[in-house]
Amino acid sequence: MPPWLPKAFLLAGATVLLFVVGLWLVERLRELLLLLLTSLFVAFAIEPAVNWLAARGWRRGLATGAMFLVIALFAGGFIGGIGSLLASQTTHLIDGFPGYVREVIDWVNATFGTRLSRDTLFQRLPTVTEQLSRHMSDLAGNAWGIGATAFGVIFKLLGMLLFTFYLSAQGPQFRRTVCSVLPPRRQRQVLWAWEIAIAKTGGYIYSRALLAMISAVAHYIAMAGLGVPYALTLALWVGVVSQFIPAVGTYLAGAVPVLIALTKAPSTALWMLLFITAYQQLENYLLQPRITARTLDMHPAVAFGLVLAGAAVVGPLGALLALPFGASVQAFAGAYIRRYEVEEHPLTAT
Repeated sequence: MPPWLPKAFLLAGATVLLFVVGLWLVERLRELLLLLLTSLFVAFAIEPAVNWLAARGWRRGLATGAMFLVIALFAGGFIGGIGSLLASQTTHLIDGFPGYVREVIDWVNATFGTRLSRDTLFQRLPTVTEQLSRHMSDLAGNAWGIGATAFGVIFKLLGMLLFTFYLSAQGPQFRRTVCSVLPPRRQRQVLWAWEIAIAKTGGYIYSRALLAMISAVAHYIAMAGLGVPYALTLALWVGVVSQFIPAVGTYLAGAVPVLIALTKAPSTALWMLLFITAYQQLENYLLQPRITARTLDMHPAVAFGLVLAGAAVVGPLGALLALPFGASVQAFAGAYIRRYEVEEHPLTAT
């Protein structure tokens, strides 16, 4: 037996054992790692604003607290407005549901020449109501589980805020600690990668915020002109959800105003749907490429694939973090990938 063979077997066994232990630790610490990753990206997102305030004499802790306050005020106003809208409109829809059904059936019969029966539909409503009541009773009986889930979400949110505060308020000290164990050349590379991540993540958030504001203003003007109830709250809903929820955000954002417009008249809902579709095309081909050109220089197909991959690996959180992460990796790799002149060929002609 060669003298190196037992050492090789021992090294291979130790490597496999360390790999298995590493997988076990990652599985056990998955929630904590996701929490730290989320905190890091949130710190990247508010870093430009914190640096701007710190350059004007603010202490970093105070500047970070001010950013938290701005985010909390906006989130509280948004959730409060949407909550009041849902409560009032749910009551309104339940009270007037038979009348809405009657109006829609009459409109469909008059427009398409059909002969839908209102009596047949209303006969099925008690069964649907009983099923909904049964589901609501089951939901109420599981109040303990719902409360435990809510407590867990609040605990994770507080943990994320704590980590984000330290990563932002003590960002320079943290970076100095990381760089202190690296040689000078590696320090420059790490700081450069950190700067790219801050620029891409912050730029992504601020460009989305600008698109959300433009979308909210445009939809408010349209809904106010059509006489849709709660135009301001719905406009905020469309702006925020369509920009900050990848892939499906556009459909979720547009569905609510159309349903609310349906309570006014079917024709109003149709006009609302046409406006949302037209604005989405305008945003996709005119606004978004100009606003995000400097922050996310990424092909739409690649961006969509990253969103799907992030959602498959991490879940909804991964879908949200996939785009700034992919843009950071793309910008960082672009500096090390050597590019050559492309030979002229029919397959490469543009």
